[in-house]
Amino acid sequence: MKPTLADATRGRILFGGDYNPEQWPEETWHEDVRLMRDAGVNSVTLGVFSWSRLEPEPGRREFGWLDRLMDLLHENGIGVVLATPTSSPPPWLGRLHPDTLPRDADGRIEWWGGRQHFSHSSATYRRHAAAITEDLAARYAAHPALTMWHINNEYCTFDYGDEAAAAFRRWLRERHGTLDALNSAWGTAFWSQGYDTWDGILPPRHAHYLNNPGQVLDFRRFTSDMLLECCTAERDIVRRHTPRLPVTTNFMPLWFGQDAWRWAEEEDVVSVDLYPDPRDPLGAQRGALVQDLTRSQARGPWMLMEQAAGPVNWRGVNHPKPRGLNRLWSFQAVARGADAVCYFQWRQSRQGAEKFHSGMVGHAGEQGRTYQEVRQLGNELARIGPQVAGQHSRAEIAILHDWHSWWAGAHEGRLSTEVDLPDVLNAWHRALWESHLATDFAHPEHDLSGYTCVLVPQLYLLTDTAVDNLLAYVRDGGTLVCGFLTGIADQDDRVRPGGMDARLRELFGIRTLHEWWPLEAGETVACDGFRGTLWSEEIEPGPGAAETVPYKGGELDGLPAVLRRGRAWYVSTLPEPEALRTLLARITTEAGARPVLDGLPAGVEAVRRGELLFLLNHGREPVAVDVPGTHHELLGDTTAAGPVTLGRYGVAVLRS
Repeated sequence: MKPTLADATRGRILFGGDYNPEQWPEETWHEDVRLMRDAGVNSVTLGVFSWSRLEPEPGRREFGWLDRLMDLLHENGIGVVLATPTSSPPPWLGRLHPDTLPRDADGRIEWWGGRQHFSHSSATYRRHAAAITEDLAARYAAHPALTMWHINNEYCTFDYGDEAAAAFRRWLRERHGTLDALNSAWGTAFWSQGYDTWDGILPPRHAHYLNNPGQVLDFRRFTSDMLLECCTAERDIVRRHTPRLPVTTNFMPLWFGQDAWRWAEEEDVVSVDLYPDPRDPLGAQRGALVQDLTRSQARGPWMLMEQAAGPVNWRGVNHPKPRGLNRLWSFQAVARGADAVCYFQWRQSRQGAEKFHSGMVGHAGEQGRTYQEVRQLGNELARIGPQVAGQHSRAEIAILHDWHSWWAGAHEGRLSTEVDLPDVLNAWHRALWESHLATDFAHPEHDLSGYTCVLVPQLYLLTDTAVDNLLAYVRDGGTLVCGFLTGIADQDDRVRPGGMDARLRELFGIRTLHEWWPLEAGETVACDGFRGTLWSEEIEPGPGAAETVPYKGGELDGLPAVLRRGRAWYVSTLPEPEALRTLLARITTEAGARPVLDGLPAGVEAVRRGELLFLLNHGREPVAVDVPGTHHELLGDTTAAGPVTLGRYGVAVLRS
């Protein structure tokens, strides 16, 4: 049995963050440890960006500083998530081995001086990455401070260079087998693109006009797979030395470049970096979406590997978090299944590209508001950890998402650049979040039988297996709601006859999909009872359509904006937020889904995790929440019946 997050948490919530002590004189380390203990820090991630410190020149290892640090942390009861430092190679690697540097689509080299400057396909890079990983694992495998491994960091490198091109050709041979099959999958009869030799195939480099969409789709698949090969190679090294310790690598939220469903299958612990904008009025909902997705990928507890204690440094204007917001969003993550709440980084840097990115200890130091809030949070998490860690709940509703569909639908030759899948996904998740309906995410080929309702905001590409899965789900009694541009293409981005899979058209009661009518930015279309945005469709319903909501006026007057056949619904536009919320609340309620708690005040979120109920006030004004029965509030260690008062950005954790 492979290790899990529970092997690292040991009945606690892990609390801490990336610790980069190489940026500081050694006497600072003792001060750091004192502050960590005061703040309830029980875990730090070491070595993420330490390759040049560990290997200052080829083959020379400098482990003494890390030995002393590992010992110091262990002596103070702080566990270590040890990172392989391979996301940021030292300058000597690129200087001596230019083949390790990636190239962009224009052929330009991405030089050292930043980070992630490695070619995922470079045999030289992989050899050096394996060597430093091997030596790290051998040296620290038996160290008592070590609790988990963290591989690389935020895998996100694309490479269009010659070594990547050769690897791409090998990958294509494995996928397609023959040139005839590749030419068919890519539709190379269009624009005279037929290939007569594998050697003629390149990555989708800069072209005079639009690249072949089949080629682009396969290159995105290839890139995700090559990065995963790098990750699993290092994972296998550390696993050989420490088979009982869990291994992770951190996702970026809803990152375009990774098939995170596939990656999650290769991880012992699924972790994510999450940075909602504190000025975004929907920041809490966007955070909740990522948390729901990460929990679903983990199929249980997960790790918040990075968040910001205050401002970040990469937005146009970088705002701090108002008093209490860091605590609120941290508890939101715990409510949604996080058994680790961690930050980038422990101490705010004084130099380098991220010196204005906040740390748990900011430039204001121990007396600063940031550290004082971190200290409060750490001690609260320590108090409730034993009653929270390992608890898991499954929702009654699933939202389907697939990276391959996203990749295919994002081709530059699409019908509307105004349609961006993350925006559509957010709109549908927001509708459920505001209705206090708990939500999981799932892949369209996953087992969906445990859900009362399955929502598909948009899946432009659906494999035959996925279509069969949706049909079986409805046939077995489930309720399915699909948004526009779903089921348009097969696995090779080949448009289905009729503009939508024929089985789906029959399922929804659509006789003919005549035309897609995308809307301009800011344009809306009138429907009976609401207005639609982004998109509309000229649909002729079939005799099986039991209920329709028509368009009103214009070219589509009287045609269905929404139609239903049995338990299958199709929504051919994006209703404005209130209308989408009303529609989905009606459908999911009829399917048997229920809000977590009825009668919640505006801005209050309720989330169940196991036997615990989390109440989260996303507003600045105090509110009273009616909670049935008698409850024990864990943060304040009080027992009461009746309303629970939540202050500004307030949190309550209740056990009935």
